[in-house]
Amino acid sequence: MCEKELQIKNLKDKINENFNLTAKDKTLVDKILSYDLNIDRLSVITRLIIDTKLDKASLIAFLCYQLYKVYPDDAELLCKNITKEEQAMVEDYKTIKDINQLTVSEEIEDIRRMFLVMSNDMRVVMIKLAGIYYDISVLKLPLNEDEWRFVKQVEEVHVPLAERLGLDKLKQNLYDNVIRLEHPSEYNRLKETIESKREENEQQLEITKAKLQAILDDLKIDGEIVSRIKHVSSIFNKLHNKKLTLDQIYDILAMRVIVDTVEECYAVLGRIHSIYKPITGRVKDYIANPKPNGYKSLHTTIIVENQHPLEVQIRTKQMHRESEFGGVCAHWLYKEKKDKKSDFDNRLTWFRQTIENAKNMSNEDFIETLKSDLYDGVIIVQTPKGRVIEFPEGATAIDFAYAIHTDIGNSCVGAKINGVMKPITTLLCNGDIVEILTSSHSKGPSRDWLKYVKTSGARSKIKSFFKSELKEENIRLGKSMLLQSIQDKGFTSNQLFTEDYIKEILKRYNMDDIDELYASIGSGSMTSGQVASRFIALYNNDHLILPKQDNVVKLKRNKDGVLVDGDSGMLVRFAGCCSPIEGDDIIGYISRGKGVTVHRSNCPNLKYLEPERLINATWLVKEGTTFPATIRVTANKADNNIAKLTNLITSLKINIKGFDAKDVGDTFVCSLRIEVKNKGELDSAINSIKNIKNVTNVQRSEKW
Repeated sequence: MCEKELQIKNLKDKINENFNLTAKDKTLVDKILSYDLNIDRLSVITRLIIDTKLDKASLIAFLCYQLYKVYPDDAELLCKNITKEEQAMVEDYKTIKDINQLTVSEEIEDIRRMFLVMSNDMRVVMIKLAGIYYDISVLKLPLNEDEWRFVKQVEEVHVPLAERLGLDKLKQNLYDNVIRLEHPSEYNRLKETIESKREENEQQLEITKAKLQAILDDLKIDGEIVSRIKHVSSIFNKLHNKKLTLDQIYDILAMRVIVDTVEECYAVLGRIHSIYKPITGRVKDYIANPKPNGYKSLHTTIIVENQHPLEVQIRTKQMHRESEFGGVCAHWLYKEKKDKKSDFDNRLTWFRQTIENAKNMSNEDFIETLKSDLYDGVIIVQTPKGRVIEFPEGATAIDFAYAIHTDIGNSCVGAKINGVMKPITTLLCNGDIVEILTSSHSKGPSRDWLKYVKTSGARSKIKSFFKSELKEENIRLGKSMLLQSIQDKGFTSNQLFTEDYIKEILKRYNMDDIDELYASIGSGSMTSGQVASRFIALYNNDHLILPKQDNVVKLKRNKDGVLVDGDSGMLVRFAGCCSPIEGDDIIGYISRGKGVTVHRSNCPNLKYLEPERLINATWLVKEGTTFPATIRVTANKADNNIAKLTNLITSLKINIKGFDAKDVGDTFVCSLRIEVKNKGELDSAINSIKNIKNVTNVQRSEKW
């Protein structure tokens, strides 16, 4: 048996082992594999279909399409009796058959979007990406111009797309091959380094994982531990993007501990530092100080048994979900340095969650989810120059015109859709190429257009046009309405229209002058009663009758945990500048429009406040109430400073809510954010820390 025959036999065995084929299916597979096809390619992609839990329909459709590419006439005849589902998938393959010929340009996001919108079934997209992985994996240097263009497209289109879809292994394999071809010498050097230590590293991960599990068991924490060895491409990126050397990359080995609560995160961190030495400057508290993209986690890099660094990330399940699937800290937004999440990103987040949850879903549920159209209810259309724009179903050429530019929308008189003249109210269809016709003599939009537009953007721009056109009328009407509302509330314009009040109101609504305020009321954007109430609130705050000096504000918590004045119902809040806690001597300050702000009596900011607004205050809080406080610790630099501190606080049964540590020369400086019941508990914690060896100073800090 020759090598190819053996490959075909092995492929058939793998298919029969993993799929419940009918006799008709087996006959079809046998006939397709009897043709002169690329068996290596079929084997690689079949393995992905199996590994990702795709179904028999995915396999049959894939094999039929592979035959169609080489022998289209035979495929039409041989595959005519497959199921409707399989036929639909084959048609999707045909639709995206030229994806490798797409031109890489500045509109990279458009290409990714078109890649997805071309298919109604995400199984097709997954298998297509696997095919792209095979195509790049077999490339060998030197490459011709077309091959280099393909490599660049994989880097800019398919690698980010695979990452956003949650296909992490496929993404890493794609990107590893990009680095292999673009930077062969460095790729080979890094690969040899990783491979030479792979067995040692895998053994170390097992040892550390066992110790971390023992920590969880001892703390009675139900958590999850995962580990990984960094890929060549990830190491390459860090070396170049952050200008590091290989010795400066501390997360080649990494572990992640996922627990339920923030308190458990800090408890685990303390225990880890009690058995492993952390690297100075590599303890990062992104829980108390999240990254700009919202990412939260505790990071520490420790020296493990093989004397190499290993990064440990500790986070709650909620933090993990937000990091992996979106929210304000979507991972890919951080990596690609984008400003905000688009609808496209939101759709991919849904798919990414599906991939992650596959292990907890039945095969039937998983496949049914993948069969959903990622772009259901959405249409994608293009400009003549190839710009791609997304609209909801039911959008018209008017929506398209305003999506291009407001002036285009205001002056549009018609549209060419796929080269054919159409009315401006024509509904758009998926894949349409739209050109808007404009005229300098256009009188602007018609109010009837509001009946045809689907997007809020087009609707607001049309309304804005009429608002601007009728501005003078709106100013007169708005002024009359506001004066009437003020009179109805028992006030006069002379009382309320002071220079300071007008300035404050305009600032609040982000307006330049009072005519703009009148015009907004007259056009219906704001209500006269709403604006009148704002003026009256400013007037009342300035004419507030202050309580006498001997009045006392009694503090208590309601069921929502909100601090309120026990007698008058006035809103009461704590000053952030001094963070008072029960047991502190306190004083209240009556703020304009913000109720009573409670300060510590020795707060340095009191000297800047108006003395006539200060009132006495006392404590009246429920049992179990806690308050935030910050302790600043200075110590001589020594091993395990972090572990000693965190373990001590944990042993006192005080929750840690934030942690920041750094070395300054020979000195270790740490700020601990904790929750305490009262000043006595805080003083006890400070005294306990003073007894730690090498600690030179401990004091309460004014703020975090």
